[in-house]
Amino acid sequence: MRDNLGFIASLRETGEPLIEIVLQPGTRTVVVQDPTLIHQMLKALAPTLDKGRLYDKMGQMLGDSVVTAVGRTHVRKRRQLQPAFAHTEITRYIDIMRAEVTAAVAAWKPGGTLDVREVMVQLSLNMLAKTVFSGSLDGATFRQLRSDLSVVMNGIGTRLMLPDWVERLPLPFNRRFDRARAAIRATINSAVEELQASGHDTGDMLSMLLRAVDEETGRPLTGDQICSEILTLAVAGTETTALVLSWALYELDRHPEIEARVLAELDEVVGERPVAFDDLTRLPYLNGVITETLRLHHPGWLVTRRTTTETRLGEWTLPADTELAYCQHALHRDPELYRDPLTFDPQRWRDDAQEPRPGAFLPFGDGKHKCMGDRLALAEMITALATILRAVRLELAEGQTVQPVARTTVRPRTLQMTVRPRSG
Repeated sequence: MRDNLGFIASLRETGEPLIEIVLQPGTRTVVVQDPTLIHQMLKALAPTLDKGRLYDKMGQMLGDSVVTAVGRTHVRKRRQLQPAFAHTEITRYIDIMRAEVTAAVAAWKPGGTLDVREVMVQLSLNMLAKTVFSGSLDGATFRQLRSDLSVVMNGIGTRLMLPDWVERLPLPFNRRFDRARAAIRATINSAVEELQASGHDTGDMLSMLLRAVDEETGRPLTGDQICSEILTLAVAGTETTALVLSWALYELDRHPEIEARVLAELDEVVGERPVAFDDLTRLPYLNGVITETLRLHHPGWLVTRRTTTETRLGEWTLPADTELAYCQHALHRDPELYRDPLTFDPQRWRDDAQEPRPGAFLPFGDGKHKCMGDRLALAEMITALATILRAVRLELAEGQTVQPVARTTVRPRTLQMTVRPRSG
């Protein structure tokens, strides 16, 4: 608990493909370290595995959603939501995202200091809420929803790491979380009822979810089902996106030559106009910066699965109900898998000789449970960085040592940066 990242990293130093650890009294977890075995676990064995304790806890707090579901239920939910992440939808989201980033940057005072992680979380929440509710909520309701989402976002990480009985204690932390979660459900259910009554398509993700049909029953999703999907999307998407943006800004300040190459590419491809959807695939170096950030600073430190029957993994036989886990953060920094793994080098992704082996690079997971919002997340990150970098420079505050810490995600303990106008 004092240094969970250091502990997980030390397991890789043993060279053992599987290691059993005790995360909490009474529970045993097998950490899978070999990329070949991780690949087998996520692909070939996926139909026989549950998602494990991490996702059990998420389901208890957020409800049944595509992220927490398994088996046929997961497949069905994934098909229902897939249209929200289609090429045409992402194209429409770009303008909304860019407008939110532009408004956020305009509010930053030159010479002022930002808590970068907090600012990026709020920015990601704004972008998510605007794409989900762009035409469905009035301004005051939208601001309250964003505030409630922030409370749930901050609280879920702590709850995931605590025993279930702690959630039932009448603590201020628990009361705030429960009030915010109930308020979010009430807001979304109200918006669903109003949209259903009006029959109006507002063109946002909420309207798309209202059109979704359960392929087994032929019925539309209920308000509670829609709420669970949106809550899970907020928790699974905004924190991780915000952290990748935070770490990317940190690395670009530490490597001015890399930042200069990004700016030159933006000047050549985008020029003076706003970044657009068609630009996303025409910025290979910026894409490399994001990919390298996902490697060196991946926000995931424990992803879980659970065997449902006796399972053969490599040359080992694991009994039913064995908790399995892998750590992207440690995996992506393994010197056996990456040359100079602690060096931030976007160029490595343009070198075919460094193509990672299967199971060695998992920015969005793999297999049937791979993140379905990966293209949306990449579009969001490219749009945000392209807009921020051309407007301002963010410099690390003096005397600051930035250290990663693992909560639910791997985040900087502190990351204070000073705003400088780009023209200066």
